[in-house]
Amino acid sequence: MHSHGYVAKTDQEAVDIQWPYWKETFEKAALERGWARPTMARFQAERADGSLYIGSPETVATKIAAMMRLLGLSRFDLAYATGRVPHQQRLATIELYGREVIPRVRELLADHPVPPIPSNHLSAGVTAQPHV
Repeated sequence: MHSHGYVAKTDQEAVDIQWPYWKETFEKAALERGWARPTMARFQAERADGSLYIGSPETVATKIAAMMRLLGLSRFDLAYATGRVPHQQRLATIELYGREVIPRVRELLADHPVPPIPSNHLSAGVTAQPHV
């Protein structure tokens, strides 16, 4: 699975950093494609129940592990920092993702591993990988 996200030390910091860039990116897309304009309410709804993985390492790891279990996933790819997030902040989110989120997801899944995908659901030549 591939989803957008941003990891910071706290949930509030992640929202404060990512929101303006997410809004700018989706504002442009909305104008070009005739979509509804982005709002903070929509952003928060996507964080809570949608496909945005934005928050502290614990928040993001918990959401990833839950989604991996729900969908029977063996992989998760975080497309970090939507929009023109400054380089230093991109580096910070990558570091938190690698050092804190991934190990925590593995820990959460160790208690209740994701069941393997039945072989009849795999594409020819593609196998499930048991890592995050």
